[in-house]
Amino acid sequence: MSSEPLLPVATPPRRLRTAGIVGGVIVILIVAAGLATRAADNHQLRTWTDAQAVLTVQVSPPLRGTDSATLDLPSRLEAYTRAPLFARVSGYLKAWNADIGAHVKAGQLLAVIETPDVDQQLLQARADLTTAQANASLAETTAKRWQAMLSSDSVSHQDVDQRTADLAAKQAMVQAAQANVERLVATKGFARIVAPFDGVVTVRNTDVGALINAGSGSGNGPELFEVADVTKLRVYVQIPQNYAPLIHAGNTAQLSVPEYPGRSFTATVAAAADSIDAASGSTLVQLLVDNRGGQLLPGSFATVHFNLPVDAQALRVPANALVFDQHGLRIATLDAAGHVKFKVVTITHDFGESVAIGSGLNADDRVISNPPDGLNDGDPVKVASTGATSHG
Repeated sequence: MSSEPLLPVATPPRRLRTAGIVGGVIVILIVAAGLATRAADNHQLRTWTDAQAVLTVQVSPPLRGTDSATLDLPSRLEAYTRAPLFARVSGYLKAWNADIGAHVKAGQLLAVIETPDVDQQLLQARADLTTAQANASLAETTAKRWQAMLSSDSVSHQDVDQRTADLAAKQAMVQAAQANVERLVATKGFARIVAPFDGVVTVRNTDVGALINAGSGSGNGPELFEVADVTKLRVYVQIPQNYAPLIHAGNTAQLSVPEYPGRSFTATVAAAADSIDAASGSTLVQLLVDNRGGQLLPGSFATVHFNLPVDAQALRVPANALVFDQHGLRIATLDAAGHVKFKVVTITHDFGESVAIGSGLNADDRVISNPPDGLNDGDPVKVASTGATSHG
């Protein structure tokens, strides 16, 4: 049996065209689906980018300052009365009777200075006074005698005048010698160092046997003692210029010191310098605090807490809402359309965390807290929180 080779069956041309068309449609559909997906992704990306470009801010309305503002400032305490005691006479310290911390009364003896030089000068001055008195007595007797002889024309008027003038000179010498004695007696009195008023001895810079030179702080003599009245203390504090008009005599403040945590003492404003220090931009204010209990120490540092009166109608905003640039002092607000609107303002008082606005802001404005850098007029923003916060 003979076999013949099989020949391939030919595909009709019409079926080939149909398969090509179907394949092309599939490719077109795949490409169209990819382009649609890419377009959707691009649109979503643009939408997200635009949303991220809009800044999110926090806003709050300005509040009226119904409560008083506070001001805390460092201060220093000083004794109400303080007197450094120097020697008015030279010598050696013979004894001292009061050490530091001793409570003394006015006139109480603190120390005694031994003054051998002054003692000898006083002896000489008294001897000179005795001599002058004797000469004056003789001149007086002589003058009287010559006056008696003048009535009998035994002597001339010129001689009588000379004797009378000599008497006057001798009497003047007596007065000079007496004054010298009194001066040395007064100098000798300075050998006793006494307390000038009731107080506490805060300094003792001498001891028995020490050489004492007369003088003061500008001379050669050192300060021997210092007595201070600490039953009342002076409190000195520098008030910034913008707060100076709010501090008046008679105002009270609370004083706190590190050694008594949680405790305060009441101080009263006594006086102010009524001038501004150009270097610090502040004025010196003096307060008085009662210290009869002795808890406060002169020379220590303290914190003064003032309660400042404020205008209840003044608008107050957070201090971080202020923007200071080439346009001046401004506040960023949010208008009804959600766009930024900057307003130029003035402030009347700075309370630290908040400020009182004098002009440029309305009570119904929405203030942007801590506006980000690059924020401009008309920029759209999103509001993160509309809740009002306290600006006290």
